[in-house]
Amino acid sequence: MVGARAGRVPAAAALIVAACVFSSLAGATAAAAAEVAGGAGQGNTERISGSAGDVLEDNPVGRLKVFVYDLPSKYNKRIVAKDPRCLNHMFAAEIFMHRFLLSSAVRTLNPEQADWFYAPVYTTCDLTHAGLPLPFKSPRMMRSAIQFLSTKWPFWNRTDGADHFFVVPHDFGACFHYQEEKAIERGILPLLRRATLVQTFGQKNHVCLKEGSITIPPYAPPQKMQAHLIPPDTPRSIFVYFRGLFYDNGNDPEGGYYARGARASLWENFKNNPLFDISTEHPATYYEDMQRSVFCLCPLGWAPWSPRLVEAVVFGCIPVIIADDIVLPFADAIPWDEIGVFVDEEDVPRLDSILTSIPIDDILRKQRLLANPSMKQAMLFPQPAQPRDAFHQILNGLARKLPHPDSVYLKPGEKHLNWTAGPVADLKPWK
Repeated sequence: MVGARAGRVPAAAALIVAACVFSSLAGATAAAAAEVAGGAGQGNTERISGSAGDVLEDNPVGRLKVFVYDLPSKYNKRIVAKDPRCLNHMFAAEIFMHRFLLSSAVRTLNPEQADWFYAPVYTTCDLTHAGLPLPFKSPRMMRSAIQFLSTKWPFWNRTDGADHFFVVPHDFGACFHYQEEKAIERGILPLLRRATLVQTFGQKNHVCLKEGSITIPPYAPPQKMQAHLIPPDTPRSIFVYFRGLFYDNGNDPEGGYYARGARASLWENFKNNPLFDISTEHPATYYEDMQRSVFCLCPLGWAPWSPRLVEAVVFGCIPVIIADDIVLPFADAIPWDEIGVFVDEEDVPRLDSILTSIPIDDILRKQRLLANPSMKQAMLFPQPAQPRDAFHQILNGLARKLPHPDSVYLKPGEKHLNWTAGPVADLKPWK
């Protein structure tokens, strides 16, 4: 294996040198320099072809109406006031989606006109001292909110929630547990099994991904990333970049369970490879370094996704996605196969050979697509909202589900949900 890696070094080195040489021509040909650097200059972007590009640029206004439930503040605003750290963690999409909808042109104050009903319940804002969300109270909180809205308004009971949507951005969505084994054991909260779920988690054939769910990117602070932009003609002199854990020593010191061993394999195989700039240290220049990199590794951790995916797209660094069977954000609008590189978890030991064998023309095309402003915008939740951003992509996803089929509406006496299903602990009152 060492010999195989060594044999590939000249090709990879040539790629980096070529990028630097091309980029150094900025004074003579700025467009060419921006093309290789993956910057946002004019002339270096590529139109997203086919239906994906059309979907990405859809305008949801006029295509649907959303009624926002006015729930008691204990389900949302009061929780954030108690711990404002929720506004900055990777699950904050549930908060900003609520704020966006309150002033959105798709909002209707007349529920009889609504296509969709939205219940703003912040299930990931119960944080530890270290700032990590604990989802153990989330099932009881969600049950309490649904009980409240189903008794105060008639709309839930007309469909058992089939025309309602909820943002559930935790690691395993509405399974409400951070450990996959426990999440699978719990399954999706029974009361949500007819609702549409908007969630960051997505993995094919997984019990925690309900059919029809809308998979979204995790939250990454747009203003923070904007503050770290560097000139678009900066050479991409780092071949492969990654900062993060390889072992979760507190929960899985051997590294076999955490990330299904993929991160441990990354470290053991490439910690001494000069083409791989990988470390557990998180430097102040992290965002700048991503903009100087050709490839940014996006391996699974405890869950298949992380904010690195957002950061890589925004900074024009080709995402190397290592997470078997992952369902990526807005997959019907973003051509992930064209902008990223997918590597099976079992193939991590061959990662150097895989990346160095990619033709330069393919790399340049991926960079041109990544430079498309619509691509970057779709991954972000800016405040205030902007056209084609992640908020609007969620609405587009909801609009594409309309009109609701007749089967959504219950006949007299018909019921689909079992209000006493699930773990006994979930039935305890939530305060």
